[in-house]
Amino acid sequence: MIVNQKGEMTISNDGATILKKLDIVHPGAKTLVDIARSQDDEVGDGTTSVALIAAEFLKQVKPFVEEGVHPQVIIRSFRKGLQILLKQFDELSVKFSVNDPKLKRELLEKCAVTTLSSKIVAHQKDFFAKMVVNAVMQLDELLPMNMIGIKKEKGGALEESLLIGGVAFKKTFSYAGFEMQPKTYENPKIALLNIELELKAEKDNAEVRVDSVEEYQRV
Repeated sequence: MIVNQKGEMTISNDGATILKKLDIVHPGAKTLVDIARSQDDEVGDGTTSVALIAAEFLKQVKPFVEEGVHPQVIIRSFRKGLQILLKQFDELSVKFSVNDPKLKRELLEKCAVTTLSSKIVAHQKDFFAKMVVNAVMQLDELLPMNMIGIKKEKGGALEESLLIGGVAFKKTFSYAGFEMQPKTYENPKIALLNIELELKAEKDNAEVRVDSVEEYQRV
């Protein structure tokens, strides 16, 4: 739980959210925050892990810096270790064909389940993993990932969440007799207008001056 200077409260176990809310001054700590943000922007997960790994790297190289080892030597060692690690990843990676939709979907759901295991919705990870994969599979090659939006509504259970294959927006019914009107339509005709249909409220204490009977009749 984090409470900022304005008294706003944030409860989260997400590393990226926590690091964004912290008021950090130390330059080394700011570097860790930037690393976590980059991880969140590029991958969307693993922010806590990347911050802990980077902190452990700094902890391990601190004795070498104190002994006078040049930072460039340490950086070259890290880069050499990175190449060894990438080679090991290639050996452990699983190859699959994108032409097999069943296998592709199965692997995507496994990735989604792994990602959701550390989130608040971990107990419903199987339910949301299928929903996430369905949303991604609906995107065309020309549509970016930010076309997937999330609308939050208070109340209800997590399992009541649903995926809408289209555009969803919140509109409150406020006209008289709306309880009697149907709430769903099948195969409707939709008109797209670029003008408002709602009546504008007149200005209070408006004053109209007329100089003749004809002007009064026109009003």
